[in-house]
Amino acid sequence: MIKLYCFGESGNSYKAALPLELSGLDWEPVKVDFFGGEARSPEYAQMNVMAEAPVLVDGDVTISQSGVMQMYISEKTGKFGGSTREEAREVTRWMFWDNHKMSSQCGTQRFLMNFLPEDKRPQEVIAFNAGRLKAAFKTLNTALEGRDWLVGDSVTHADFSCCGYLFYPEPFGFDRKDWANIDRWLSNIEGLDGWKHPYDLMPGRPSDRGQ
Repeated sequence: MIKLYCFGESGNSYKAALPLELSGLDWEPVKVDFFGGEARSPEYAQMNVMAEAPVLVDGDVTISQSGVMQMYISEKTGKFGGSTREEAREVTRWMFWDNHKMSSQCGTQRFLMNFLPEDKRPQEVIAFNAGRLKAAFKTLNTALEGRDWLVGDSVTHADFSCCGYLFYPEPFGFDRKDWANIDRWLSNIEGLDGWKHPYDLMPGRPSDRGQ
């Protein structure tokens, strides 16, 4: 059985957990106490020197970085990677774009606005990130004009990557009703057979820590 070391608050973990859930592979989530420092422990470093979650373990295969996990899921199942070489390149293009332009900002902004004590939230940084996020949401919304999915005629890892943080309820400058194409696309993802919200798919949520 595949084990995904993850936690519910992690959008990057969700990028791997959701395609695992929809792929038909046999897998289980294993909670990482990220906020308690587990990912920085010597024991965890033996599994992932990058001190990050998620980590996927499948027998003697250990993988970090959600995008590489997505590729591994496609290797094992033939799903979600695009139906042609051209589509596969386009899927990869969107995954790289998301990791650099959108998810990194979403994750940072969400952490700063929700998981830091209020008196330690850097307002100038939050304002700067807000501008970058607005530009990223505009790019995504434009790309989805007249399209059900980012690449091809069915869901791919491009969609799983770009939606990674967009289902979370904590405020970080994203409201799906402000972006009609993104809202419709997220509804398409929610309509997939077996879809689950990140807090239902993986263990751990802010309320567990009294937040």
